[in-house]
Amino acid sequence: MRIVIAEDSVLLRAGLIKLLETSGFEVAAAVGEAEGLLAAVREHRPDAAIVDVRMPPGFTDEGVRAALVMRRETPEVAVLLLSQYVEERYAADLLAAGTTGIGYLLKDRVADVSVFLDALRRVAAGGTALDPEVVSQLLLRRHSDPLDRLTPREKEVLALMAEGRSNAGIAAALVVSESAVAKHINNIFAKLDLPHAEGDHRRVLAVLRFLDGET
Repeated sequence: MRIVIAEDSVLLRAGLIKLLETSGFEVAAAVGEAEGLLAAVREHRPDAAIVDVRMPPGFTDEGVRAALVMRRETPEVAVLLLSQYVEERYAADLLAAGTTGIGYLLKDRVADVSVFLDALRRVAAGGTALDPEVVSQLLLRRHSDPLDRLTPREKEVLALMAEGRSNAGIAAALVVSESAVAKHINNIFAKLDLPHAEGDHRRVLAVLRFLDGET
């Protein structure tokens, strides 16, 4: 799997390169600014890009804006955003631009190697991976009518869906059966008025509905 890294911290960038290469990934390029990211993606067409939210010159949202350009130009390239702090609106911005191959993690998650690599593989495979802290903030800030229809357990299931967990993963986290999880998910789809769709599309729609008020 070919990866491009965009991270202005020299130490973190070097650490990511070593971690990925020792884990069997190919690092096609590693850059320190947004323009370099776009040039590297255009040249190497990687499977995924790991992108710092805040990059030179302004250290505000340069990484996010570059990722949005990537989504328009090369939608097949997955994007995993890394952030020092919880800034959930950036996750919403990126999800609004596409419903596959999106991730948003706090940088602290990199220290948990298995969690980080699992999230990267999931995103590169076309899934989603949202940091639990981001999901928690969204749950606190959301007050829309459709979500108010959900029970506390259904909100827990939806939060875990937003993290990118499978039914089996949700069942393990909540210590319930997979059949119970499937029932909760069907209730969520019904209460959020989501249309029938093939594959995992309704799961993505549910997460987008969850994030909609933050865009």
